[in-house]
Amino acid sequence: MFRFIWRQLRGRAGRSVALLVGVLVATSGFVVLTGATTASRLAVTGTVERNTRAAYDILVRPQGARTPLEAERGLVRPNYLSGSYGGITPAQVDQVEAVAGVDVAAPIAMVGYSTTLIDMPVDLTDAIDRTLERQVIRIDRTFLAERGLSHAPAQPFYVYVTTHQLLYPTFGDSFRPDAVRYTDGRTYDVQECGLVPREVLPDGRNAEVCDPAAAQDPSLYTLTERQTWRVQTFRLLPDGRFERSTADGEAGRPQVTTEDRLVLHLNLNVPFLLAAVDPEAEQRLVGLSDAVVDGRPLAESDRATDNRYQGGLRSRTLPVLTTSRPFLDGTLRAGYTRIAPIRSIAGIRPENLAGALRGAPALPAGGSTQDAVSAYRKQLATGLDGGTCCFGELQRILQPGETGYDEHPDGTLRARKATIDASVYTDAELATRLARPWLTEDTSFRPLSVVKMPPSHKDARQWRAVGVFDPQKLAGFSDLGRVPLETYEPPQAEGADDRSRAALGGRPLEPNGDPAGYLSAPPLLLTNLASAQTLLTGTGRQSTAPISAIRVRVADVSGFSERSAERVRLIAEQINRVTGLDVDITLGSSPAPQTVELPAGSFGRPDLGLTESWSALGVASTITTAVDRKSVALFLLVLVVCALFLGNAVSAAVRDRRSELAVLTCLGWPARRIAALILGEVAVLGLAAGLLAVGLAFPLGGALGIGVDWRRALLAVPVAVLLALVAGLAPALRAAHAHPAAALRPAGGGGPLGTPTTHPARSGAGQPGPHAGAHSARRGRSSDRGGGADAGDRRRVRLPRRDRRQPAR
Repeated sequence: MFRFIWRQLRGRAGRSVALLVGVLVATSGFVVLTGATTASRLAVTGTVERNTRAAYDILVRPQGARTPLEAERGLVRPNYLSGSYGGITPAQVDQVEAVAGVDVAAPIAMVGYSTTLIDMPVDLTDAIDRTLERQVIRIDRTFLAERGLSHAPAQPFYVYVTTHQLLYPTFGDSFRPDAVRYTDGRTYDVQECGLVPREVLPDGRNAEVCDPAAAQDPSLYTLTERQTWRVQTFRLLPDGRFERSTADGEAGRPQVTTEDRLVLHLNLNVPFLLAAVDPEAEQRLVGLSDAVVDGRPLAESDRATDNRYQGGLRSRTLPVLTTSRPFLDGTLRAGYTRIAPIRSIAGIRPENLAGALRGAPALPAGGSTQDAVSAYRKQLATGLDGGTCCFGELQRILQPGETGYDEHPDGTLRARKATIDASVYTDAELATRLARPWLTEDTSFRPLSVVKMPPSHKDARQWRAVGVFDPQKLAGFSDLGRVPLETYEPPQAEGADDRSRAALGGRPLEPNGDPAGYLSAPPLLLTNLASAQTLLTGTGRQSTAPISAIRVRVADVSGFSERSAERVRLIAEQINRVTGLDVDITLGSSPAPQTVELPAGSFGRPDLGLTESWSALGVASTITTAVDRKSVALFLLVLVVCALFLGNAVSAAVRDRRSELAVLTCLGWPARRIAALILGEVAVLGLAAGLLAVGLAFPLGGALGIGVDWRRALLAVPVAVLLALVAGLAPALRAAHAHPAAALRPAGGGGPLGTPTTHPARSGAGQPGPHAGAHSARRGRSSDRGGGADAGDRRRVRLPRRDRRQPAR
C-alpha cells in the first residue's frame, strides 16, 4: 500500500506539492500563532506572580470579623487592622503554628491610639526688640490638615521677656505646693499659678508671672490643643542671651538654662497607633529587626519597667519601636506680633491675664510655618536619649471602630458620619496632662471607645522608644503595585473627580491625626505581646484574647500558580477547621480602586470624591483563568480554520480522481481500502509538512519577534498529521461509498457509461434505422475482441439529426 501511495504522489507531483504547501502553511501558522498566544498568557501570568506575592498568604481574623461589604464584594479596605481589637487567644496562635505547611504565623494585637507630642520649635529671636525693658510676643497659631482644606485658629501663646531678675522654684527632699522653695531661699505658695518664675520688681518686691496652663491643668482632658493657651517667661541678660526655666522631662523637675536664641517650643499633639507583635515572627515575616535605623531591635524579653519618684509618684514605661515616618498630614502656622511698651504682668491673676494681654496694641513681627513630618524627623535627629524624643503617654488609649458606608447603585460608597460618646474624652478617672488633638473636634467617621484601665492618680503610664524602624525597609512590598493588605502600608486616597483633585492640589489625601477620622494610619508604635498585656489586663475580651489577626505565610510558595493556590487553600481550610476563626486567602490579592464620597468636615474641608486602593481577594486566580480561556478559544479558532482549508483542498483533489477511483472499485478494491488510500496519501503529506514546519517555525517566529521553543515546534508533527487526517476523512468516506457508474459519468452527461441521451440511429418516431442490425453486429464483434463497452463508445460516431420533414433517400 505504501508503494502504491508513493507512486500516486509522484504521479501527481504538482497536486501533491500544492497540498503539501497548504498543510505546511497551515501548520506553521498554527505553531507561530499559538506561540504568540502562549507568550502573552505567560507575560500576564508572570506579572501576576511577581506582583501578588505579599508578605503573607493567609489572613486569620476573629470569627465574625468580616464586614458585610467584605463578604459581598470580596474587598478589604486599607488598614483594616485599625478597627480590630482582640478576639484571638494565644492558644489559637499555637494551633495555627502547628498546622503542617505553615512557615510563619505572625500575630498582631492592636492596642489603640497613644498621644505623643511633636516638638515644633519657634525661633523668636529676631522678633525681640533688645532696647525694651519689657515686651510680650504674641504667637497666633493656626492648625491646618488635609492639604490645608481643614484649618482652625487657636488661642494665642504669649512670651513675656523682661530684663529684670527672675526667681525659679527648686526641689528639695519633699514637695509641698503651699511651700515651694525658690532660688532666693524663700518659700512661696504655688497652688494658684503653678511652678512659674517670679519677677523681681524695681521696688524690691517680687511677684509670680502666672501661666494660665497651671489653671487649665486639672481639666486639660476636656480641652483640645487649640483651646489651651499659656504664658512663658524669659529674661534678657545684659550679654544678650536668654535665661529660662524648663522641666527635664523625666521627673518634671524645673531647671534653669541659658541660650543664645529665644526658642519657644510649641507642641503638636499627635495620636500614634500602638500594636503588639511577636518580634521573632515579625522578623521572619517582614524583616522588622532589619528595618531598625536607630537604637536597637525590639526583643521578646523586653518588659515594662516601673520607676518611682519623689512624692510617691510611680511610672510604668513600655519599650517600643517608633516609626521614622509618621504618615501624617498636619501643619502649624504661627504669626508673631510684639506688644510694647507694656507694664510688668507679674502679679496679675490668671483670670485677668488674658484681658490685659489682648487689649494692648501690637506690631507684626514675623511668622513661620512647620509641617508635622519635618518636625518629627528633626525630633528623631536629636537621638533617642534627647529631651524631646522619643516618648509618649499611655494614660488614655482610644480604640476606633470601622467606618460605615452607604452604597449607591453605581457601586460608589459614601462614608457615614459617626457620633462620638463624649465620655471617651472627659472621663476624669483617666485624666491626662495632655490636651486632646485639635481634630478631635472635627467630623467623625469612626466610633471611639476607651480602654478601661485602673485609675492612675499617682501612676503614670508611658512608652519610650528603644529603637526606630523605617516601614519602607520592611519586606513584602511590590514595586509595581503594593497590596493594601500590608500591615504597615500608609493609606492614601486620590481625588476621584476634577473638583476633588483641584481641591487637594493634585496630591493624595493622607491621615490627619484624628483617631475618629476617615483615613487611619498604620501601626507606628510596636511593642511585644508580653508588655502589652500589662496594659490590657482587665479590659474585657482583650485580657484573654488580645490578638487581632494572624498573618500566615505558607511554606514552599514563591508566587501565584495553580499549585501554590491549591496548597494555600488546603492549609487555609485546615486552619479554619482547627481554630474556627475567619480565614481569608490573600495570595493573589491585588489593589482594587474603590470610589468613596467623603462628607465635608467641620473645619472647612468640602465634600470630596476619593479613589481608594482597596484589596480584592483572589484577583490573580481570576486573571490567569481569564487569560487561559482566551488562549483556548484562539487555539480552537486556528484549528477550525486550518481544518476547513485542508478539507477543501483534499476534496478538490478527490474530485479530480473520480474516474481513477471508479476503475479501482471495478477492479475489486473494497471501500475501506479506497478510504485508506486517500487517508494514507494525506497522512504522508501531513507528516512531511509537519517535519518541514519544525524547521520553519524558528526563523518565522524570529522574523515576527515571537519566541518558539523546541517543545512547541515539535508539536507541529502530530498537529499536521492530525489536521491532514481530519481534513481528508470526509472526502475519503465519500470516495469509498461512491457508485462506480456515478463516478465515471462525465460532467453534464446523460445516461450511464457516457451514452448520449438521444440514440444516433433513431429516426422518425423512434423506429430503428436500416443499419441498426449492422451496428449491433459490430458492437458484438468489438466486444468479443476485448474492446469493451468503453471502446465501443469511443468508436461510436454521432450523426447530426435530420429534419423529420425531409424525406428519406
